[in-house]
Formats: sequence, C-alpha cells, structure tokens
Amino acid sequence: MTNLHDNAPNADAAGTWRLGDRTVNRVGLGAMRLTGMPWDEKPKSRDDAIAVLRRAIELGVDHIDTASFYFTPTRSANELISTTLQPYADDLVITTKVGAGRSRDGEFAFARPDQLRGQVEENIRQLGLDQLDVVNLRWGAGMGKETGSVAEHFGALADLREAGLIRNLGISNIVAGQLTEAMAIAPVVCVQNRYGLTDREDDALVDLCAEHGVAFVPFFAVTTSLPGAPAQDGVVPGLAEITKVAEAHGATPAQVRLAWTLHRGDHVLAIPGTGNPAHLEENIAAGGLRFSEDELALLDAVTGPSTGAA
Repeated sequence: MTNLHDNAPNADAAGTWRLGDRTVNRVGLGAMRLTGMPWDEKPKSRDDAIAVLRRAIELGVDHIDTASFYFTPTRSANELISTTLQPYADDLVITTKVGAGRSRDGEFAFARPDQLRGQVEENIRQLGLDQLDVVNLRWGAGMGKETGSVAEHFGALADLREAGLIRNLGISNIVAGQLTEAMAIAPVVCVQNRYGLTDREDDALVDLCAEHGVAFVPFFAVTTSLPGAPAQDGVVPGLAEITKVAEAHGATPAQVRLAWTLHRGDHVLAIPGTGNPAHLEENIAAGGLRFSEDELALLDAVTGPSTGAA
C-alpha cells in the first residue's frame, strides 16, 4: 500500500509519455490558477505564483499548460511563466492553446481561422519563445462541447506548424469525430478535455486516444463540479468511496481523484493547477499513489451526473 508521506514527491513518480517529439513526466502543472480565478475575492499573491513555478521545476515538472487568455486584471499566467522560468530548461515543454480568446475586459470569443496566427504569435511574444512546443486548438468559446467541423481551424494551425511556429498540435474540448477529423489533417499529440472520476462523459474518448497513442490530458480532474458552482444538491458523488481510499493511503480526496485519472492509462497526463505551494506538492505526490485492484474497482464504480447513472 502506498503512503504519500513516505517519500518526497517528484513528478517522475507516474512515469513519462511522449508529446510528439518531446517526452514529459505524466504529472505536470496547469497555469490557470497561478493568476487566481475570476470569482476570487482578492488577487492571488504574485510571490506565491512565482514560488509555485520554481518549486514545480525543482520537483521534476517538465510540462506546463498555459494560455494567453489565462489572466486577471492584475496577473498574466504567461508573464509569470516567462519572468520566473527564463532561461527555460531544455527539457521543459510548455503547452498553450488558441481558438478561444479573451478581450482586455475579459469577454470570451472564438477566433476565425485567419485569426489563429495572431493568437499563436501572441503566445510566442508573451512566453519569450521562438517556437511553441505544443498548441491545442481549444474548440468552442464556452465550457460545453460544440459540434461542427474543426477542419478549417485545425488546418490553419497545421499550416503554422509547417511554417515553423509550432512543433506539435493538440486539440481541446472536442468529441471523438472531431479528433478523427483532425488526425486526418496533421498529427495530433494530445487531447485536452474536462474529465474526472465523477465527470466521465469522455470514457470512450480516453480509450480512443490510447488506441492512437495520443495523450489524454484532463482538466478540472479534481473538481466535484464546474468551477464556481456548488456540488449538485449539496452532495459530492462518491464521497464515501473516495474518502475510504484516501484514508487508507494517508492521502487527500483530491489526490485520490487525480491519481485515479492517471490509472486510466499510461497515455493520461495530469495538469493540476494551483497557486499554493503546499497544494503543488500534494498534487505532485499524487503521481506516486498506487491503488489495489479492490480500490480501483471501488473507485471505478463511482458515478456522477456525467456518467448517466444516479
């Protein structure tokens, strides 16, 4: 049985996976929460954000997920990354996303294909890079998935890849048919969708990615509901089961949720976000959590609103 207090955490505990021509540890860092969230009552500490980034590198994180639209009135994730981590380590992979974008007043909008180059170049400028390691086409302007062809947008990014602005391409917030469509245009190294223990609408998509060797990178994997929203009817699905497993390992429920996603397959990566140095270490330690067959069966049986079960 794994006890998370036995060893210092390191991001290599869960192993590695290939993102195109780059290899990364399966536990990385999501940059969204470095800036604070829109519903926070006061700005997040800049010193804490810088401390998180520095400590993440010390603990072996070599995959950071960000976007130029991760900003609040007083903070920018890309600026924090660039200021703190340059000169970048040779093995550091920075993944960003385009398609979705935000105006200076914070309003979201979805880019036309001819606007994607400007978004790519904005990320390059903000991050201080000559070429972006991985760029995800973030499909749709809202939280929900949107249907329709991704060909024109993904084709525009494929052209930018050929032009040398991008090394590898991914796609986010999509359904299986859109992944298939994108793969016919250019190699897809990752899919980034909302997914977690009680948010398993994309179970089949996780398996499809495995079949094609595509990394599946869930976001909001440790949340019990959509950001800023209360748990449904005040009840957290699977709370008893998650708590039982967490107590057996000296872990937190959030660590169990995160580790469960990693148990879905070697191709599943984790990008938990935080602006808190202590939470960062907890997230990274979750990569070393190993479940017994009985524990996995118990967790696998947990269902939530997205699974279609009560």
